[in-house]
Parts: sequence; structure tokens; C-alpha cells
Amino acid sequence: MKRYDSILIIGSGGREHSIGWKLSNDTKKKVYFAPGNGGTGNNIEIDSNDLMKLLEFAKKYNSFTIVGPEKPLALGIVDLFEGSQLSIFGPNRNASRLESSKVFAKLFMQNTGIQTAPFSIFSDASSAIKHVQSSSKNVVVKVDGLAAGKGVFVCDNDKSATEAIKKIFIDNEFRNSSNKIVLEERIYGDEASFIAICDGRFILPLASSQDHKNILDGDKGPNTGGMGSYSPTPLITQSLENKIMERIIQPTIKGLNNLGINFKGFLYAGLMIERGSNEPYVLEFNVRMGDPECQSILSRMDSNLLQYLEAAMDEKLESMPTIKWKDKHSVCIVMASRGYPGKYQTGKVIHGLNSRFGHDTHVFHSGTKKNSMREILTNGGRVLSVTSLDDTLEGAKNKCYSVVSQIHWGENEEYYRRDIALRGIKYTSSTFSD
Repeated sequence: MKRYDSILIIGSGGREHSIGWKLSNDTKKKVYFAPGNGGTGNNIEIDSNDLMKLLEFAKKYNSFTIVGPEKPLALGIVDLFEGSQLSIFGPNRNASRLESSKVFAKLFMQNTGIQTAPFSIFSDASSAIKHVQSSSKNVVVKVDGLAAGKGVFVCDNDKSATEAIKKIFIDNEFRNSSNKIVLEERIYGDEASFIAICDGRFILPLASSQDHKNILDGDKGPNTGGMGSYSPTPLITQSLENKIMERIIQPTIKGLNNLGINFKGFLYAGLMIERGSNEPYVLEFNVRMGDPECQSILSRMDSNLLQYLEAAMDEKLESMPTIKWKDKHSVCIVMASRGYPGKYQTGKVIHGLNSRFGHDTHVFHSGTKKNSMREILTNGGRVLSVTSLDDTLEGAKNKCYSVVSQIHWGENEEYYRRDIALRGIKYTSSTFSD
């Protein structure tokens, strides 16, 4: 890997804040954020999708760039930077189709023999609705393109599936993301997130985690970008991890190689562990760290993340030791603006951030900004990611909710789920060891 003088993290969420926090502990090099948020330092006022300005900055400051969100990857930022001989961690535009196109991903899985739910592809509402009405199975409706985590509708009946299809094709809620949809047979079980660092050849899995995507307790209501997470999840045992690597992750990298695609970056498999069979099915692929999974995973990481990212760039992951993890559980609770994922207000002053929460709790910012008085204001749907560590999952959950209760912005303006990690507590013992 080329010598570099600084690190540039692209994005403005809790994921990017937590990556920057971890890398700041790994190196003395200056860490910049573009555009960052109210909780990050060294913010650069460049939009994460303004590829040319990001390129100019990275050239000027000789930066090693790490891409947080999916959109710049889909736009081809890695191709652009590599064309200018700049070091950047993330998959190129071709590889990013695993996330930017549900249609591409499903066809890839089908052709590669990766276990996923049966599916059909449609480009108009009428045909899709007829398919729903003729099927005896409940379906999941998925927008083909990027939709900030909100383009998936898990349907309990024909009526809800038809409503989702109309939202996409007739109401055009997702604009350019909705030229096609995937209708897949609904699989029942428990979801888990499996994320690995890849160097194009070798794969190094990270700690397991579980996300909570729905806005309401009990996994009810519409999907969001993620309302909380915890790590590790007891769903992913060592034997199941081996199965996931052998049947999903390794075939994915090999299948991409067969297409002439060299995947370097974070590969994220969103899995459904089928009830009864305990078989892993791929619900979706992402080509970057999850948010909020990143916060709960990196809080437990006891190795130097930067060294692994550098090794991936040099295609030397195979020579790296196994990543060390703190013998603790982590819980991340997302505090959101009330109304999210629909309409919500911004510009509210956040109180309680200056409290002393303890060394095992971190408040990562997402939708925040600073005003001229240096106050932290709300500036998005997902506002904060409160993340705590403890010896037990229940202890981490209780510690996290204790901190959440101390943070406020306005009267009844903040919202968070109250059941984060309860699923894990149901299945886990009181202690954990790797």
C-alpha cells in the first residue's frame, strides 16, 4: 500500500463516527470526515456524493480514504480514486452492484448456487400484483435500487403486498430506484448480520451481530436504516459460522472473481436463519459496514482495525492474525427524531451529551450538527447511536438504556425502540466467551 499522510472517512452517520473513533485509537495520523456531523472533528464541507471534490481533497492531503455509505460506492468513487493512484478502501462500481441492484444480487445468487429465497422480477405493477394474487405464499417486496434501507416491505398478506407494489410503481415513492422490483417468497426465522473484510481473495470475518430494522417494538412497522444492534448474536454459533463461510461468503467472492470482479472491502450478508432447519438464507448483500452494526462490532474490537484495512488493500489478509475481540457484549440503541422514517423536525438542541457515561459507553453521532454557539442540534432521522459494553448482554442493554434516558431534545421529540437486544437475551447465557 502507498504511503499516506492522513485518513479521509466519507459519510456522516454513526457508522462513520465509530470508524473514525476506532482509527483515531489505531494511529496518530489526522482523521478527516466528509462531511461528518456534529460529533466528529476535522469535518470537511464536501458532500459524500461529490466525487470530484473528494478526489481533490484526497490528492491534496495524500489521504487513505475509507468509504462509509453505499451511494458513493455505487457511483464509482473507488474506480475514480484508483484511476488517480489514490488508496481507497471499498469495492469498485461493478462489485457494488451486489447492493445497488437487488435484481443483480438475486440473479448472481441463483447462478452461483447461494441459498436465497425463491423470487421473481417485475417491471410493472399489474404483473406484480397478479403474481401476488396467484401465489399461496406471503412475499417480501424489494425495490431494485438503493433506498436507504427503506425499500423492503415484509408482507403478511396480499393486501399489504399490493399496497407496497403501488407505492413503488404508481406513487413512485422511490423515484429512480423503482424501475424494477423483486418479489421473493417470505422465509420465517431470525435475522443476523454477517460482515467480513475481503481483499479480493481472502476473507476475514468480523464478530457477529443482529440488527433491528423495524421502527416499532416487536419488529413491527416500516423498515428503517436500523434502530439498534448488539454483538455477538448467539444465533451464529461456530458451526453455523463455518456453514455461512463455506456456503455463502466464499462462494460469493469466488463467483465475483469468475465474473472478473475483484472485491475489496466490507462484504455484508444479511441473513435469515430459517426456523426449524437452522439453515442460513441470504436476504440481501451490502458492500459496506452496516449501521448500526458497525457501532456495536467496533466497540468490541480489540485489534488494530487500520492494520487489517491496509492488509486488505495489499491483498495480504491471509498473513494477518485472527482478530481479537473484547470478552464483552455490546448493545447499540439508535435515538431518532420522532416521525422517522416519515416526516420529522430538525434543529432541536440536544441536552445531556456532556454527562459522564463511563468508559464503556460511547455516543456516536448521526443526524447532528453544531450551531454558532457550539450547541449540538438534531439534523436527521437517526440522530444518535448510544453504544455500551458489559460482561453480559442484559448488563450492556441496561447500561445503554440508562444513558439513553439522560439524553433529550425537546418535549417528546426523541424516539427509540425499547426492546433492543431482548431477542439475544432470550437465547444467550449470562456470560460469553469466544
